Amino acid sequence: MSSVESHQEQLSQSDPSPSPNSCSSFELIDMDAGGLYEPVSPHWFYCKIIDSKETWIPFNSEDSQQLEEAYDSGKDCNGRVVPTDGGRYDVHLGERMRYAVYWDELASEVRRCTWFYKGDKDNKYVPYSESFSQVLEETYMLAVTLDEWKKKLESPNREIIILHNPKLMVHYQPVAGSDEWGSTPTEQGRPRTVKRGAENISVDIHCGEPLQIDHLVFVVHGIGPACDLRFRSIVQCVNDFRSVSLNLLQTHFKKAQENQQIGRVEFLPVNWHSPLHSTGVDVDLQRITLPSINRLRHFTNDTILDVFFYNSPTYCQTIVDTVASEMNRIYTLFLQRNPNFKGGVSIAGHSLGSLILFDILTNQKDSLEGIDNEKCSLNTVMDQGDTPTLEEDLKKLHLSEYFNIFEKEKVDKEALALCTDRDLQEMGIPLGPRKKLLNYFGTRKHSVGINRPTIPSASEVNSPKESEFCSTRNVTKNDDCLDVGIGQVSIRYPRLNYKPEIFFAFGSPIGMFLTVRGLKRIDPNYKFPTCKGFFNIYHPFDPVAYRIEPMVVPDVEFEPMLIPHHKGRKRMHLELREGLTRMSMDLKNNLLGSLRMAWKSFTRGPYPALQASETAEETEVEPESSSEKSSDVNTEETPVIIKEEVPPINVGMLNGGQRIDYVLQEKPIESFNEYLFALQSHLCYWESEDTVLLVLKEIYQTQGIFLDQPLQ
Repeated sequence: MSSVESHQEQLSQSDPSPSPNSCSSFELIDMDAGGLYEPVSPHWFYCKIIDSKETWIPFNSEDSQQLEEAYDSGKDCNGRVVPTDGGRYDVHLGERMRYAVYWDELASEVRRCTWFYKGDKDNKYVPYSESFSQVLEETYMLAVTLDEWKKKLESPNREIIILHNPKLMVHYQPVAGSDEWGSTPTEQGRPRTVKRGAENISVDIHCGEPLQIDHLVFVVHGIGPACDLRFRSIVQCVNDFRSVSLNLLQTHFKKAQENQQIGRVEFLPVNWHSPLHSTGVDVDLQRITLPSINRLRHFTNDTILDVFFYNSPTYCQTIVDTVASEMNRIYTLFLQRNPNFKGGVSIAGHSLGSLILFDILTNQKDSLEGIDNEKCSLNTVMDQGDTPTLEEDLKKLHLSEYFNIFEKEKVDKEALALCTDRDLQEMGIPLGPRKKLLNYFGTRKHSVGINRPTIPSASEVNSPKESEFCSTRNVTKNDDCLDVGIGQVSIRYPRLNYKPEIFFAFGSPIGMFLTVRGLKRIDPNYKFPTCKGFFNIYHPFDPVAYRIEPMVVPDVEFEPMLIPHHKGRKRMHLELREGLTRMSMDLKNNLLGSLRMAWKSFTRGPYPALQASETAEETEVEPESSSEKSSDVNTEETPVIIKEEVPPINVGMLNGGQRIDYVLQEKPIESFNEYLFALQSHLCYWESEDTVLLVLKEIYQTQGIFLDQPLQ
């Protein structure tokens, strides 16, 4: 206290009163003498670098209270770790540093804040250091207790702080060159506002997240390090996704929250771009990159080339291994930090990330036990399951009498599939049976449901010749489906340590990649070995997104499922468009009906002289007109019948019999020019309430919990 008083006396002697012009923008308030001092309420903040600037962000109220309790516990803060932000970050109290738990991120400085001043270029408040805040608080306490104001302090940066009264405290920065003769710095330039306590500054302090975690979702990004138009990382985008989900839980699952039936859904990002580009491939690319249009070439190398990396055997293996190992690592760490977690796990992928997850899921084993001991050679794959023998196949074709010939020539099913018509003729097989065998085994050789190429063992990965034989797998009952693995590299797919319940794909090119690989149709009976649900969610203007359902049901044209607006209605411009469409169709049908009746009456012609024949003709015309009326009625009712037939469409078992393709509703401004908003449409999912609500609805439906009010 004595040092503070002497410090103030020195400053007051040099400049006993502030200049009148320096406080002209502030309104002086007369305070009652002898006010009561109340200690300041501290709040904890952490510092983040945003756009190359330091920004101080407050912890939520629950985390700040936990940090303050740990600080006031009287124990040594060194080595004390406090989990914050729902367990995604740890604060090392002694170091005053904040570390990410599940991903790599630069550590952030943490500060116990009580006094703030307004920054230079924006209106955000910056906290003083803890030591200087203590000096300010002691000075404030003396001023309030003794009712002696206009106290002047100098900060460690030689900045001047003047306490005029409890409502008016200002901060001055020293001007360069103003202290050439060694005089004590005085107030200079425009004063900044000083505030005491976080409750007196304009900052949003959230209440915190529910402690109970009902479900865990891993989110895998697409190409490039940036995931939106603001060039933010996957961590920041998933933070937005999580924040939107917390808000929607409060508005759409209010009853379940009040009854304490639900807590929250945890979304954790999975980053594969950084490990891929840390392999040294960027250095190799830089050596061959042309010097012209440098920024565009750098952007191409850092983003678009990820698609080509995934089609390379070497880097595809790196990407798949990184995604699977990261999800397994985070899942194990999550269970260690949340031992009471009993919920399920789902996965979500954006853009290329959804294709990576799709390929991993199609190569999972139904049983998670002993999967590391399985050999992935072609013979073991062909011998799995209930694959019929050669004798059974010949019996099915009513060609059992030729089994002895094949047995004598030591021809098994694999050898028979490689035989030509000349080979069978030389073995003495007649023309008719030869055609049956060639058609049956030739078709079966290229037909599977939606299976991947055979996975080579560790020794086979290095042998390109042996991997060429792994282009087909065991066959299914559907002979019209091609192998997904046609045209794709053969790699070893790792196993996940859990069975995902639902797979969400955002803006996904899965359908396009499957088609390019040679797949014409997905077997309706196919489903992921370990995952029950699959939702393909996309924006109608997304240039990267493709549908899945037409590959399951190629002969029927039908619209995707329209995702309801999160406020429970269809967007007004879409309703107006549909209303105008219906109106035009009604006018068209009525106009065509009127023209048809007029044409009938014109071509029929009058016969006034023949009364008897006229009556007979009327009797003949009546059934015609009635048939025309019935046909008109049928034409008008046809759209209604089609609408009623849409829901029962069988889209296969890929999503448990439910619909797969779900389309968002575009915003009114987006409907003016779909090309203008194409790129934005591919990056809109992170902050889309409609997307997040669909994800929450499907996740909680598996637990028997539904929305407060079903959306129409």
